Amino acid sequence: MDSNVKQTPIVTGKAKYGVDAPGVIRNLALGGIALLLVVIFFPVVKIGSVTVDTTGLVWSGGGCCFGAVLMLAYSLFGKYKFRDRLLNMITWTGHEQVLDIGTGKGLLMIGAAKRLTTGKSIGIDIWNAEDLTGNNVENAMNNAVIEGVANKVEIKNENAMQMSFADEAFDVILTNMCLHNIYNKEGRKTACQEIGRVLKTGGTALIADFRHVKEYKANFDKLGLNAQRLPANYLTTFPAISIVVVKK
Repeated sequence: MDSNVKQTPIVTGKAKYGVDAPGVIRNLALGGIALLLVVIFFPVVKIGSVTVDTTGLVWSGGGCCFGAVLMLAYSLFGKYKFRDRLLNMITWTGHEQVLDIGTGKGLLMIGAAKRLTTGKSIGIDIWNAEDLTGNNVENAMNNAVIEGVANKVEIKNENAMQMSFADEAFDVILTNMCLHNIYNKEGRKTACQEIGRVLKTGGTALIADFRHVKEYKANFDKLGLNAQRLPANYLTTFPAISIVVVKK
């Protein structure tokens, strides 16, 4: 299959950017409910001569349910504010070449495209269904059409650890909650090296994630790039997301 994805989407109204990590939210909710039901129906459990008081599980059950609610709230509301925070960190001219790594349904890719005139916003992904509801190329392109930026975007099937782009191809690189899905340290290091390779001299990369951010910064430091870690905003993201700002 050609890595350049050109689909003719069916436009269906308002753009939909999905629920992040739906399986995690489901498991937290179900686990929390199960624990609370144990407390309600089996407040005291006898195992042989041992009596177990389960009422303390109310805190674990409540915590799981609360976590599920917070993650859902981020998916439905918080990620749009966080997108704007990321995009506002760039001084846009409108001519930028932009790369969104792990574009999903195109939230950052499309947001960046709206700030472009002659520039182009490219989104790449490998489309893991567990990362986002409706996570596929068709939905990303559908959103781009609905948002009126289809002529400014391009979507490719690409892995962050092995990108096909030329050296110094992009003025701006964006990625949010993506690189932690590479489960081995060497793989994440390779992805950081690839980001450094395709970032233009004078360009900016914004790496946002809730895990491994110290590791990302160290990887970029070793590449000789200027990397600064910004603290997480606990009021608008859950899990709390930190940002590594990389300058080349």
